[in-house]
Amino acid sequence: METPANRYARQMALPGFGPAAQQRLAAARVLVIGAGGLGSSVIPALAAAGVGTIVIVDDDTVELSNLHRQHIHGVADVGRPKARSAAESVAGIDPAIAVEVHEVRLTAGNALELYAGVDLVIDGSDNFATRYLSNDAAALAGIPLVWGAVSQYAGQVGVAWAARGPQYRDLFPTPPPPGSVLSCEAGGVLPTVCSVIGSIMSTEAIKIITGIGAPLIGRVTTFDALTGGFRELSYERNPNCAPIDALIDYEVFCGTAPTVDSVTAPQLASELAAGGTVTLVDVREQWEADIASLPGSRLVPLGSLDDAIDGLRSAESVVIYCHLGARSARALDILRNNGFTSARQLDGGIDAWSRLVDPDVRRY
Repeated sequence: METPANRYARQMALPGFGPAAQQRLAAARVLVIGAGGLGSSVIPALAAAGVGTIVIVDDDTVELSNLHRQHIHGVADVGRPKARSAAESVAGIDPAIAVEVHEVRLTAGNALELYAGVDLVIDGSDNFATRYLSNDAAALAGIPLVWGAVSQYAGQVGVAWAARGPQYRDLFPTPPPPGSVLSCEAGGVLPTVCSVIGSIMSTEAIKIITGIGAPLIGRVTTFDALTGGFRELSYERNPNCAPIDALIDYEVFCGTAPTVDSVTAPQLASELAAGGTVTLVDVREQWEADIASLPGSRLVPLGSLDDAIDGLRSAESVVIYCHLGARSARALDILRNNGFTSARQLDGGIDAWSRLVDPDVRRY
């Protein structure tokens, strides 16, 4: 018969851990934002350690291109909601772990409700709007937040806990300009970086719940896979940061809200159906276009856009698209700087087109 004594024997044997720490884990409710690259490492680690309740928040579905780094999912899960796939993986680790699944995106409208009754939040999201939101909601809820981020060959982890030290806003008072930080879609990511950063995030959560060690409050750990090195950055409260007393519109704050320069997938579909003269420019790479593309579009990889500008000048209306929108935003800036005042980008890229207009256009 299984008992905590045999399942968790190796961690309960740790100095300063024991049955009391294991009981704290069993009583804890941890919310994980995202069941993607970081969540795929965090969620099974929490389940294996014995966290009693794991709350998963993710509105995305599993795609084939996720599998190289999102190891909680498999080929059979492609097309399924990530939150549900992750919950089934937890059941395979320990069916006694309670899992709450929320197939929604974290927003200013639902964050405080989702945070209610949670002891700790782990933010494994992939965008700055959600990171600022998760920080502010945790501050208002009075609970600690473990956050992490990865890009290409590197990643970083920190802890924000308003009651005990500085927060994410103290480290990053203002978000970077849209498109200035490469997303995993645009810049790529080494899968093992997700594993390393996710493991550190899980460790921070376990430390906070059990009371062992010193959490990364006021400190950020960074990892560079190319050198194999770790560095630590210390920071303090920023006296110029305004107090957090309410949640705001984080898409506007981060400059990522749709603008007049954007067109939604349904709007573009209506224009095309009405016979609009639109030149579609795909700024992805050839291998991506081989997987899926919009009919009639012209492939001009972002790195080649400068050389193709003169050939686009005769177009009556130009709409740029990529996978999710990061590269098209940079392409739009290039065109604007070259006199294309009416050029637009497809909001959400070909991924949005597949979800909202034509599911026969493959997502990847």
